[in-house]
Amino acid sequence: MHARNKYVYLFGGGKADGDQSMKELLGGKGANLAEMSKIGLPVPAGFTITTESCAWYNDNDHQWPEHLHDQVLDGIVHLEENMGARFGDAKNPLLVSVRSGAKSSMPGMMDTVLNLGMNDQVVEGLAKKTKNERFAFDSYRRFIDMFGDVVMGVDHEHFEECIHNMKSEVDVKLDSDLDGEQLRDLVDRYKAVYRRHTGFMFPEDPYEQLRYSINAVFNSWNSSRAIKYRQINRIRGLLGTAVNVQAMVYGNMGDDCATGVLFTRNPSTGENKLYGEYLINAQGEDVVAGIRTPEPITSLKKVMPDSYKEIETIATNLEKHYKNMQDIEFTIQSGKLFILQTRNGKRTGQAAIRIATDMVDEKLITTEMAVRDLVEPQHLDQLLHPQFTDDEPIAKDILGTGLPASPGAAVGKVIFDADNAEKAAARGESVILVRVETSPEDVGGMSAAKGILTSRGGMTSHAAVVARGWGKPCVAGCGDIIINYKKKSFTNGKITIKEGEWISIDGTMGIVVKGKKELTDPKFDDHFHKFMKWVDKFRTTKVRANADTPDDAAKALEFGAEGIGLARTEHMFFGDKRINAVRRMIIAETPQERRKALNILLPYQRDDFLAIFRLMGNRPVTVRLLDPPLHEFLPHEDDEIIHVAHELNIPAKVLKHKIQNLKEFNPMLGHRGCRLGIVYPEITEMQTRAILEAAVTLKKEGLDLTPEIMIPLIGTVEEFIDQREVIDRVASQIFKEMGAKVDYLVGTMIEVPRAALTAGKIAAEAEFFSFGTNDLTQTTFAYSRDDAGKFLIHYVTHKILPDDPFQVLDTEGVGRLVEIATREGRAVKPDLKVGICGEHGGEPHSIAFFYKTGLDYVSCSPFRLPLARLALAQVHLKTQQQLVEA
Repeated sequence: MHARNKYVYLFGGGKADGDQSMKELLGGKGANLAEMSKIGLPVPAGFTITTESCAWYNDNDHQWPEHLHDQVLDGIVHLEENMGARFGDAKNPLLVSVRSGAKSSMPGMMDTVLNLGMNDQVVEGLAKKTKNERFAFDSYRRFIDMFGDVVMGVDHEHFEECIHNMKSEVDVKLDSDLDGEQLRDLVDRYKAVYRRHTGFMFPEDPYEQLRYSINAVFNSWNSSRAIKYRQINRIRGLLGTAVNVQAMVYGNMGDDCATGVLFTRNPSTGENKLYGEYLINAQGEDVVAGIRTPEPITSLKKVMPDSYKEIETIATNLEKHYKNMQDIEFTIQSGKLFILQTRNGKRTGQAAIRIATDMVDEKLITTEMAVRDLVEPQHLDQLLHPQFTDDEPIAKDILGTGLPASPGAAVGKVIFDADNAEKAAARGESVILVRVETSPEDVGGMSAAKGILTSRGGMTSHAAVVARGWGKPCVAGCGDIIINYKKKSFTNGKITIKEGEWISIDGTMGIVVKGKKELTDPKFDDHFHKFMKWVDKFRTTKVRANADTPDDAAKALEFGAEGIGLARTEHMFFGDKRINAVRRMIIAETPQERRKALNILLPYQRDDFLAIFRLMGNRPVTVRLLDPPLHEFLPHEDDEIIHVAHELNIPAKVLKHKIQNLKEFNPMLGHRGCRLGIVYPEITEMQTRAILEAAVTLKKEGLDLTPEIMIPLIGTVEEFIDQREVIDRVASQIFKEMGAKVDYLVGTMIEVPRAALTAGKIAAEAEFFSFGTNDLTQTTFAYSRDDAGKFLIHYVTHKILPDDPFQVLDTEGVGRLVEIATREGRAVKPDLKVGICGEHGGEPHSIAFFYKTGLDYVSCSPFRLPLARLALAQVHLKTQQQLVEA
């Protein structure tokens, strides 16, 4: 058979058609199952249907590709031979699981069916073979529930209602307290639910069950929740999901059976100890569903010491093999351990850093691997999550305690519904999503919320895993509270919190607090500082910060800035003593009046630059001259106009008239940027004087620095030359007056397409370029940044755009302009310094593009600096790795 017609890959029983390098074709789960089989781990036999099959199915009117049916039948034979049982045979039945598994891990996003192959004859045979009626009918009712829910769309709640009613009738609390006879009755009730909601009898043919279930997994790739998850996590370019069909092993046959999930290290803290949960006499979904409270994995040591020791050995070996922390699913059947899955475990930012540094210390990996493979830029972003300012909340304010599922603190209004959480967040409200337990349908609201609180579920529940992956604070399994969806409230028995009221959660401590707690910035430990030293060792592109005040500059240095890439002078204009001087300058009718007002501003601007330059030492500082339109500094409401007019000692109608004159239909394309300095050169004169007088003053104190003066929003070289002449003229005057001079550079922001397209001419005059990608995106797309939010969500959802271009650089269009300007600028001036100072400078995908384009530095907000440093190191290391492999 030709390889391209091969749709099924076998694993288990000493056979493995694939390996871990085949994730694109076999999905992460299938590739790892093959790899584990290869290295001799106890993996139940199975086969993987490729992602290509899923793509074919979804592209060809839900038809299977030719040969797939026959290959699936061959796969079943492989399972039968390895397990010594037969599919659909009542006397010696083989049951299987059907699970999804895409290349990228998508926990909880795709559909799973267990115990497939069960019917009325098989269940009797299984009961007889195992001498365990309870186990057989428990497996059957689970299969009807999953098949009904996943394959036929019968809501799981209908089956839950059935079992809840039966437990009430026979007066038991737990599912596991129901006996075999009661479960027989429950199976009949489940079948009635299935028939009532589908109009069909439950299918008895195992092969029909299998085909329907495989199709359900294929269909789940395009479910709304899977699409939403891929959008949130920017997962794209994949063919589809693989399907893994695997022989069932049972954790629910009795008290010598168990099922569990574990991490080889603590996914919240990174501590090198097994971390996870298990349940005796249960199946896998029981652990994550929160129906029963799982036991910590360490207690398995007492209950099943041999199995626990084997788990420890396998965990150690898997870490050595994959060179990463692993997330492992296991089942113990009658004392025998089986490994059902392993994958690189999701972890918090704090854990990621510690795991990376510890594994280097343990000589499991190199520093290069630690930086390239074990920590994601988003992990560093998570580390910047706030914490409660005071360590101990007042006892009376604590509403409850749950599991510390994902660290960090969050404050928000209580919302009980995921859709409403999304809507509230879109309105700019801070939200805490409160659910009994979350499901994949909730991912939109989970993403929008500041934090997540559940009353049910463990440390490996859906809420915990997703929250940790996203860096969202989460308190899970808070049994102290009872949630009432109908009344839109929750209570701890003493205090009732209604929707819209404020609460605070601490995902590090696992506590829920009434009201709005004050938050504080996090602190960084020795693991962080050690890791960031390695990062900087592998980074070749510089990082600067966008910083407008001395406080911003100090924070930038703390986070590793090597300079300031954007100091916005207009941000220095606001303040009680300054703003009125700015307003007097704006309402002035003559250059003399404007200069008089600007002279009041001059010492304030100079002092600002003195403080920033002093802090930054001899590091480069790029100062952008005044950019926004003047009307932004004036009041707009009538009462504010009257108040400001009184302070300026002018009639209110005069001020109102001036405001009307300055009003523009499209101010973002109006009188702003270099156009202000060209029409009012005295503004450029004052700002140049403030910058260079500060620099000369510090030079006399022994600090030698080279300020970089940046002219904004030019579209023609003539605009640049006009402003450059003003700067050079004022500089000469200052150096003469102060009896000393400093070197300085004059460059420009490239933020208009025409400037990018004529970069060669501009480079002949300018000494540096800095791409203002916020405005460049705005002017390239003709999107108003302030208004585009109304339609960009729709654009991304409907795949008109892959991302919001104000968040992730549009490399095809805006990026093309960046490439053209860089190439043409350096063709004229090979040593031209080129950087980027838009918000894209702190976004990993955009950063990779800037590295490949050859920019000298990226500049971003101070809190994004650690992320930018890591993203630059990783793209450099991955590029070097590709060169070696080529």
